[in-house]
Amino acid sequence: MGLFSGLFGKKEPALGPADLSVLRCDVHSHFIPGIDDGSQSLEQSMELLRAMRELGYRKVITTPHSMADGYKNTPEIILGGLEKLRREVREQGLDLELDAAAEYYLDHELEQRVLEKRVLTFGDRMLLFELPFISEPQVLLSVIFQMQTQGYRPVLAHPERYAFWHNDLGKYERLKDRGVLFQLNLVALSGAYGVKAKEVAERLIDLGAYELIGSDCHNMNHVEAIRNTLERPYLHKLLASGKLLNATL
Repeated sequence: MGLFSGLFGKKEPALGPADLSVLRCDVHSHFIPGIDDGSQSLEQSMELLRAMRELGYRKVITTPHSMADGYKNTPEIILGGLEKLRREVREQGLDLELDAAAEYYLDHELEQRVLEKRVLTFGDRMLLFELPFISEPQVLLSVIFQMQTQGYRPVLAHPERYAFWHNDLGKYERLKDRGVLFQLNLVALSGAYGVKAKEVAERLIDLGAYELIGSDCHNMNHVEAIRNTLERPYLHKLLASGKLLNATL
């Protein structure tokens, strides 16, 4: 039996709101205005950043989508948008550190981008990437190997959301064995992506599989969803696990 077999979410007593300030840093969001499906204006971005500060964050690493088709955000586009947003943060006197990387979609261009080092990372060369939601890409393990060969640390965004793995948790174990870091979308613990994604997130927390928590915040509806997740017992459990790297970034 594999490490990931036979584990089920356990009932825990209700707790008060979790203190997100212990995380210090959020590692997944969409706050640079007008370049993806997140904030669409500087005013929206500032509203979101103020809300993140109120939630207890002292730093935000915002991660616009980057893909071959759709949101074709290059490092230059992202860093240009970051500088404009930083300038507004300074002018408004918001006490929040701001940085940027990207959320890379595993498509036909990503492996070449990695080989050419045309990617943005955060922390100790951490590279955030996401998968299609329909099926596991055949090149997944190959691209992970290339990331590591080039000196990057692969971070899989929201693994609990990939329904094609929900009934085979050994797939998660396979990635952990290869050194892939896992980033939880915080609101998954409230059932925002469905009951099964919540159950898988809880199982992965039981196993200590997550190293990072991200908000994946796009808009104020997401902020409200985060607030509605703060009393979830499994969020408390993860924050107390000693496994998270957010505060080191």
